Amino acid sequence: MSYYPLTSIPDYYGIDALLTEEHKLIRQSVRDWVESFVMPQIDQAAQNHTDIPNLMRELGKIGALGPYIPVEYGGLGLDQISYGLIMQELERGDSAVRSAASVQSSLVMFPINEFGSEEQKKKYLPKLAAGEMIGSFGLTEPNHGSDPGSMETYFKDMGDHYLLNGAKMWITNSPLCDIAVVWAKNEEGKVQGLIVERGMEGFTTPETHNKWSLRASKTGELVFNDVKVPKENLLPGVTGLKGPLSCLNSARYGISWGVIGAAIDCHCTAVQYSKERKQFGKPIGSYQLQQKKLAEFLTEITKAQLLCLQLGNLKNAHKATPAQISMAKRNNVHMAIEIARESRQILGGMGIMGEFPMMRHAANLESVITYEGTHDVHLLITGLDITGINAF
Repeated sequence: MSYYPLTSIPDYYGIDALLTEEHKLIRQSVRDWVESFVMPQIDQAAQNHTDIPNLMRELGKIGALGPYIPVEYGGLGLDQISYGLIMQELERGDSAVRSAASVQSSLVMFPINEFGSEEQKKKYLPKLAAGEMIGSFGLTEPNHGSDPGSMETYFKDMGDHYLLNGAKMWITNSPLCDIAVVWAKNEEGKVQGLIVERGMEGFTTPETHNKWSLRASKTGELVFNDVKVPKENLLPGVTGLKGPLSCLNSARYGISWGVIGAAIDCHCTAVQYSKERKQFGKPIGSYQLQQKKLAEFLTEITKAQLLCLQLGNLKNAHKATPAQISMAKRNNVHMAIEIARESRQILGGMGIMGEFPMMRHAANLESVITYEGTHDVHLLITGLDITGINAF
């Protein structure tokens, strides 16, 4: 297949044959939604630094929020490959759209489902799945990013409630959130999760402005100044860094699929442009340097697809290790950002224009390569797994 329309999904190794009909139906339905809802407005949203109106409810309608959450709590009970394919198609639209769904699913719904009480699951999960409630995830702090064990946010037991103090930053959806799953240290210095609700006195969510990346997504802080949190809002099922790190593993898995979508969007655009743009009397796609780039794009996308498919199989079997997830996240984000940059060059000056997706994807991926574990930290996670020696 030498020509990809913009709505196609490159499948050079026949990977579709390894997917179920349900997988392909889910992928196509999300792709159709992205085409009709996201694509017509994403450039303006990114240019104007505004989020897409009603995004979370629309994501809820198509089942993109917590799709692997059990049906009894408002999810669809889908497998991990379905979740990955949904993330892929959302990020083909924009990383900001995938980030919104990823945070809601992996960083808010996942911990409530895994570590929450039955009452918490029934109270929050159905509304989060429908997009009627927006969640955020509080782990990163102004002074502590890659080292969450040194967090300074803490809470004290006041008898009939907990008193929470501290701050989190670089929080997706914080200015919009109705609840935040916040990780803080108790009086013994052990990390636990608390569900903090909008309207609790002393809880504020200032927005982060002047971003050059993820401009169609709201980012901000979570600030806690003597916030009284009811005791029933403590996540009872986990203590220690296992809680937030398991959330990050779910999010990193989704990212490893998602960025394939951004890479596909850039690749398909570059292929189409290279066949239509003529210089020196023939299409630029007839020149060796351009074909080299296109061949490398397809090779890297295919490798990433295979990596994610097997990782999804391992996730479904509950055998995926954190180090395996780190490898996929690091490899695939690097793949996508390189394709975004190189495909921009194929389009020349046109590559910086909003009519084409390259610069928007490239700028977004500068955030994705940093959040949920930086590019270098994931390298050290793999190094630790290889040698058994901690290089942090």
